[in-house]
Amino acid sequence: MQDRTTEVRNAGTTPDAVLDPVDYAVISQALVAIAREMGTKLIRSSYSNIVREAQDASAALFDAQGNVVAQAELIPMHLGSMSEIFLACVAQCPIDRLQPGDFYINNDPYGGGQHLQDVFIFTPIFVARQIIAFAGTVAHHLDLGGGNPGMTPDAVDVHAEGIIIPPSRYTYDRDWNGGPLERLVAANVRVPSQTIGDFYAQFAANAIGTARMEELTARYGVPTVLAAMSELMNYSERRFQAALRAVPDGTYHGEDAVDDDGISDQPLVVKAAVTIKGDTIAVDYAGSCGQVKRNLNCPWASTVSATLAAIKSALTSPDIPFNEGFKRPIAVTAPKGTLVNPRYPAPVRARLLPAYRCFNAVLKALAQVVPNQVIAGGNDSTHALAISHLGSKGYRVYLEIYGGGFGGGPRRDGCDAVDLKAGDILTLYSSGGGGYGPASERDPGLVAHDLAEGFVSSAAAAQSYGRT
Repeated sequence: MQDRTTEVRNAGTTPDAVLDPVDYAVISQALVAIAREMGTKLIRSSYSNIVREAQDASAALFDAQGNVVAQAELIPMHLGSMSEIFLACVAQCPIDRLQPGDFYINNDPYGGGQHLQDVFIFTPIFVARQIIAFAGTVAHHLDLGGGNPGMTPDAVDVHAEGIIIPPSRYTYDRDWNGGPLERLVAANVRVPSQTIGDFYAQFAANAIGTARMEELTARYGVPTVLAAMSELMNYSERRFQAALRAVPDGTYHGEDAVDDDGISDQPLVVKAAVTIKGDTIAVDYAGSCGQVKRNLNCPWASTVSATLAAIKSALTSPDIPFNEGFKRPIAVTAPKGTLVNPRYPAPVRARLLPAYRCFNAVLKALAQVVPNQVIAGGNDSTHALAISHLGSKGYRVYLEIYGGGFGGGPRRDGCDAVDLKAGDILTLYSSGGGGYGPASERDPGLVAHDLAEGFVSSAAAAQSYGRT
């Protein structure tokens, strides 16, 4: 069984400082604002549409041991496991060996990362030659090599999906900025201007985080800022533990499945056993199906992220910050070699499909004990369209991500996702989401609305709802 530790436990101690409540309120919100500004900088500086338009990227601030303190509200799948991805880099180069200008980088699905296209970069923030924090970003890169431009759905292993950057430490001036690492990446991708441009957007976002933290510590002092960072995580932990204590103890089971792996008709089942005991919660994926030959495997970091997202959405108030403190009461386990914890070198590009099933399996389990705090299943798929052209000046690659609707809840219908625009030549249709509760109990006015909007036909309404 593989599990996750809920907090980075490298060198470093919690600062011993007395926090003024007003200072804490201001600094804690400043930390969140810094993370959000990093996210904005990353999106606006990017070159590819996958980051600039789809916003498939994330940004966060970490303490000096790599614990997430504050994050931009972009992609939950990225941020839930960033500490684990950070730890994989620390294992290769301890924090105390870092120098100004160094950075960690990682995209290895079997080295703490998610799928290869998500490249994580962590920059240490020095004040008075002491590392006080890290700025971290991740972006989905349009092309990182691999068998085909944009994506390789028939990849037989992770190597066919692109270039692997194992957890590493590099120096910006020496290795990037025209250096050997930048040239190595550029030589292995089809659209270097866009890919390298998005790397620079990540470095720019990290630089903004660094500058803002320097300003914050100059105003309030390093000990006070560090104490506020620690207290912000403790606050999330206290709030989440209080929410857990309000849920009856017990073990609850849920499962969901990907239709098949494209080779056979066998469903790919994901099973989750959710155990709540006092102010702790554990999720075990024992019983889930084995890994598959296609790219539908979910690397461990993605499984953790999907699990945390489900727990956060169902059991906490939206105002509880998603940071390392929230993660402390949570344990996640899964047998090695399963769909949700595959063995190298299984391909993982489409890892979101089984990740959705992790999310749904946890929600189905929690629906047995907190039914008014979960939603029904939704589109639960990521539709991607890749178009490429090889001309006299090289490749042009375009990748578009299409979403879908999510399911209804106890208080309102789900969201209908429409990705179509007038004048589009190529049209992709995505599904919506399920309703909440028995169909026979749906409000007649809402059924009439569905009919008027074309969401359901008269025949289907008569069959499902008993009315037209």
